[in-house]
Amino acid sequence: MALAGISAAHAQAGPAGPPAVGVIEAIKRPVIQSNEFLGRIEATNRVNVVARVTAFLEKRNFVEGAEVKAGDLLYQLERGPFEADLASKKAQVAQLQATLANAVLTTNRAKALLGGPAGQQSSVDAAVANQQSLEAQVQAAQAQVDLSQINLDYTMIHSPIDGRIGRTAVTDGNVVTPSSGTLTTIVSQDPMYVTFPVPVRESLDLRERYATTGGFKAVVIRVRLPDGRLYDKVGALDFVNNTIAQNTDTITLRGTIPNPPLYNSAETGGPVRELTDNEFVTVLLEGVKPVEVLAIPRSAVLSDQQGEYVYVVGAGNKAEQKRIELGQSTSTIAAVTNGIALGDKVIVEGIQKVRPGEVVAPGPASALIQSSMKASADGGGGSSTKASGGNP
Repeated sequence: MALAGISAAHAQAGPAGPPAVGVIEAIKRPVIQSNEFLGRIEATNRVNVVARVTAFLEKRNFVEGAEVKAGDLLYQLERGPFEADLASKKAQVAQLQATLANAVLTTNRAKALLGGPAGQQSSVDAAVANQQSLEAQVQAAQAQVDLSQINLDYTMIHSPIDGRIGRTAVTDGNVVTPSSGTLTTIVSQDPMYVTFPVPVRESLDLRERYATTGGFKAVVIRVRLPDGRLYDKVGALDFVNNTIAQNTDTITLRGTIPNPPLYNSAETGGPVRELTDNEFVTVLLEGVKPVEVLAIPRSAVLSDQQGEYVYVVGAGNKAEQKRIELGQSTSTIAAVTNGIALGDKVIVEGIQKVRPGEVVAPGPASALIQSSMKASADGGGGSSTKASGGNP
């Protein structure tokens, strides 16, 4: 009787049906091609301020860490000795000019007497030679005046560029000389450079992709900050290095990106900006125009030791495993370059229940999958999750 009851229960339950799966058709979708690299922010201009003369430092005229303008007075050195030297050199010029004026009169007088009985050619020649010698001495003395004026001007050290100034290496009252080294450093702020190394193999792919579609103008540069935020300004690629780094087999690319003020700082009385010289960032090199790719949801892609693959619904609703090759993919869309065809029904849900060759019960993918694919298509795709490059 017990055996009969078990048999009846099995008869009522019946055999289990094929597993239900959600599928979506592989179709062409627009995707923004993007590559990620590790890079650094660099100032477009950097100046190490040094002393040009030997003198006592009388006054520092800037706030450390503040922004300065080209021409702003940074350091004031002792001027007295240089002013005295300049006055002495000017006096020498005046003395020589007076002697020269007398020599000119002597020359003119000798030339006037040359036609009379008292005139001699030798006197004229000697007067002309003396005048020319004095003219040369006046020129040499004037050059010394100019040099003294230059040295006097060097006692007022001005900023050669706009930028943010660093800490001072010398304080008031110390003697500075041309051999004292850098007094302070100024780095420009807006715009900034973004430099990043690209593996040679990947640089060849980038060249093949963009060289015929606009070159530098075919891409834009975006920056992800160290805290994970995406910087809201877009940069432009403007330089590719002419040599490959032997130790890393990479080539350096560079772009320029704006760095406008965020707000003014009460401490320095100047602007605060988002990007800082030598800051470590993630660089996103993106194509300007989206490209059409054969796309499927990223969640449909599986991988093993042999590479990536997907399951598709074949004849008789049987699951088929297909090896694929991926192109530039995004966080939600996988761009397939080889392995499946347009219109293939790719399994995106219930994959864990699928076995190759087994019959499945396909149905439309969930609304969440459908909407995420549509949103990616409408927005032109997202950024690539691929990162490469080494220490910049």
